[in-house]
Amino acid sequence: MSDPSLLIVEDDENVAQLLAFVFAREGFAPVVLRDGRAAHAHVAAEPPPVAVVLDVMLPYRDGFSVAAAMRADPRWRDVPIVMLTARSLGADVDRGIALGVAEYVLKPFHPRALVGCVRSLMRRASAA
Repeated sequence: MSDPSLLIVEDDENVAQLLAFVFAREGFAPVVLRDGRAAHAHVAAEPPPVAVVLDVMLPYRDGFSVAAAMRADPRWRDVPIVMLTARSLGADVDRGIALGVAEYVLKPFHPRALVGCVRSLMRRASAA
């Protein structure tokens, strides 16, 4: 059986590499995209992953726009999304929740805790 696909949308090269490494080590098959435009194209063309780790501040289109596109596509509607961002304003958190984001994780973050968060969301999604 192949490793579960995980979409990572992160423009910071160091953070993206760290996330890809950590999730690959934990048995995932990470797909890394670096901007909102690429993420929109991916949502339109590709099958959904088991979960998404999504930055808010991205080039071209922000993470909120990407999350909205995911929720508008029936194939992606129930995929757990973890927003990973430095933006901690209450309005940003509220906007993410309104879009159906499952978790809102602030940078700096602990990689193992993020993996645990994704695994927990996957368990909840499979039980539903």
